[in-house]
Amino acid sequence: MKAFAELYRRMDETTSTNRKVDALVDYFRQAPAEDAIWAIRFLVGRKPRRTVPTRQLMTWAADLAGVPDWLFETSYDVVGDLAETITLLLPAAEVGSDRPLHVWVQNHLLPLREKTIEDRERGILAAWRQMDESQRFVWNKLITGGFRVGVSQRLVVRALSRFSGVDGPVIAHRLMGEWPPTPDTLRRLISPDTRDADISRPYPFFLAHPLEDDVAALGSPGHWLVEWKWDGIRGQVIRREDQVFIWSRGEELVTRKYPEIAEGAAHLPNGTVLDGEILPWQANRPLPFGELQRRIGRKTTGRKLLKEVPVAFMAYDILEHEGHDSRNSPLHRRKAVLG
Repeated sequence: MKAFAELYRRMDETTSTNRKVDALVDYFRQAPAEDAIWAIRFLVGRKPRRTVPTRQLMTWAADLAGVPDWLFETSYDVVGDLAETITLLLPAAEVGSDRPLHVWVQNHLLPLREKTIEDRERGILAAWRQMDESQRFVWNKLITGGFRVGVSQRLVVRALSRFSGVDGPVIAHRLMGEWPPTPDTLRRLISPDTRDADISRPYPFFLAHPLEDDVAALGSPGHWLVEWKWDGIRGQVIRREDQVFIWSRGEELVTRKYPEIAEGAAHLPNGTVLDGEILPWQANRPLPFGELQRRIGRKTTGRKLLKEVPVAFMAYDILEHEGHDSRNSPLHRRKAVLG
């Protein structure tokens, strides 16, 4: 945990992209695989949910700090961050701890949700008493569900690429979807053998962003490609080796949720990946997004809902054609392939 806390400190103290990448590379060079994979998981935004209610944390921290509740709440109002407020008010650690990050996460953080309030309090207080200020701050961020440090997944990919020598797009591809935080996953992420066996993996989603420069920097409007903004779920449809996979932008495999799209995609040629929007669609027009929300949260979709809220896939780009990555091809050519 000390090494992860030091990594957090280094990244939090700078706005320089290069320095953040340097800090990440230094961490990956010395951290054991069991810790590094958890660090990667947190840094790319897969932080744990809040495990302890705010009121309980405030009460326990105030008691340990020896301050009245009103003073704690006033401090919280001034600081504006619960994790930082607790860190600032707690007394110095009674004992030190060299427990690694993965032990704190797997043996202490994750089990908190299933514990009684009494056991949860004992566990939290014991952790606070064993951690120095920097460790406590990171720990508090994790237990409150507020862990973030101004690092994008792109920066993590860049650091892993420099650390391992594996191309960034390969690592970004491997980070897609769900994966267990195990040493085997880390070895797969940085493996020099780039012939990934998982045919289901999508390409990283290329997301729109606000224009920062003057609109004139875009060139002549006659060269622009303008599209409708569809109100659905961004997704990729993959057809490889006679199998179909549908991914959402949230890196969730949703093939079973949209069987009508999967059925249509089964007619695509192998080696095809389409980028587009999953839309509620009926009578040749899109339905309100609220209709799609009726299907989003369902693990399985019954016949009645399939009939009431049919969906379609509006493809607006082809990322893979005939088994080859087509992203470097000009967009107008990719559009021509789409037809």
